[in-house]
Amino acid sequence: MRVAAIDQGTTSTRCLVIGDGGAWRVAASRRHGQHHPHAGWVEHDPEELLANIRAVLEAAGPVDAIAIANQGESCLAWDAVTGAPLSPVIVWQDARTADRLAALPEGSEDLSRRICGLPLDPYFSASKLAWTLRELPAVAKARRDGRLRLGTTDAFFLDRLCGAFLTDRATASRTGLLDLATGGWSAELCALHGVPIDCLPPVVDVDAGFGTIDGVPVRVSIVDQQAALFGHGCRAPGDCKITFGTGAFMLAVTGAARPETDGLLPTVGWSRTGAGTTFAVEGGVYDAGAALEWARGIGLYSSHDELAGFDGPSALARGIVFVPALSGLAAPYWDRDAAPLFIGMDHATDRRDLVRAVLEGIAMLTVGLLDAAAPVVPAGHPVSIDGGLSASPYFARFLAAASGRRIVVPRMHELTALGLAELAGAEVREIRGQAAVFEPEAMVSGDDQARFAEAVARARGWRGL
Repeated sequence: MRVAAIDQGTTSTRCLVIGDGGAWRVAASRRHGQHHPHAGWVEHDPEELLANIRAVLEAAGPVDAIAIANQGESCLAWDAVTGAPLSPVIVWQDARTADRLAALPEGSEDLSRRICGLPLDPYFSASKLAWTLRELPAVAKARRDGRLRLGTTDAFFLDRLCGAFLTDRATASRTGLLDLATGGWSAELCALHGVPIDCLPPVVDVDAGFGTIDGVPVRVSIVDQQAALFGHGCRAPGDCKITFGTGAFMLAVTGAARPETDGLLPTVGWSRTGAGTTFAVEGGVYDAGAALEWARGIGLYSSHDELAGFDGPSALARGIVFVPALSGLAAPYWDRDAAPLFIGMDHATDRRDLVRAVLEGIAMLTVGLLDAAAPVVPAGHPVSIDGGLSASPYFARFLAAASGRRIVVPRMHELTALGLAELAGAEVREIRGQAAVFEPEAMVSGDDQARFAEAVARARGWRGL
């Protein structure tokens, strides 16, 4: 069996062809534009994303099945008759609706958390979809004419590529509109945000089947982070992974019942036909790879090879700290007004110290997620990581030492694609293979253990770390 696993992400669209018996290859990767028409706004061109999916799928060649991962909270409006986009894709990073959410009636936050488990944050899709109806005349007209469709990017892709206007339950759980108790759209939350429930796609299982593309069945559609959770082999309660991409996203499996944790978010891990729903807790760092791209853009480093290792004590142990809040702070703080900052610099501080502080700042925010997840991820449970930062031995070693947990880095880094293929029915055990393991007792090179532990404890006490 050969599966074309398409990962439609925040900065690019990738396709891997994964087959039984351990064979896999990257078929193609296409980057797309990031548009910032105003401060705090982040948009993509829907047609560009769609064209890139078609291009990477064509590069895959003959396959037996297709599986597609989406960005999660990114969403748009389009015409039900023509399929034409009526809005840009409003990306999960976009913060344009923060003021509108703050103006909702008292009790709205409690209502949202009770029904869908999510806070009122512009990160999620609900307020973005409502914005298109309020602000874009073409969207309002389509609604009046009875031809409006609203949804996350997966529903748009499936509608245009397969004629299947559907979304899966894991993706729906990222919108702020899903009732976790029923697994369907919440009329109360749709009314709260001003999103017409009849314009949303039906909610189905991840493997319900989504039509065909050129005769090849689309077997799976799911959020990229949940696909990665499956790809890491996380199945039992307490199993945890962190993906370091544009942001850093932690997911931990909790089981068949909705979890309750302080600061983290309950979410659907996956809902499979005949197997029910598996829940998870989620927490994120808005800026991980994005913070490193910013650091490279201002000249702190030029090549990812420079992130592999550093000499001498850690920046944190020397009092140099960076808070990577370029887009604010996500879980468990939910503070969009937080700002990035460096502290502890002096005349001797150089660019290597600063880029090291950026790496360590991302790691320390991630430690905060693991601390918040402690009730569902017991001490001693290893944490599996993937994404760009997982390729830095220094970062993995620092994260292990700072969190006090064993950090596992799978040999196969394309965990989103691996999870997609496995959900579609491919046998992937041989591909997963051996992993690198970083023990919590291993000191960060050049650090005195006591001084490092003191610096970590002090940083954990600061808001934002």
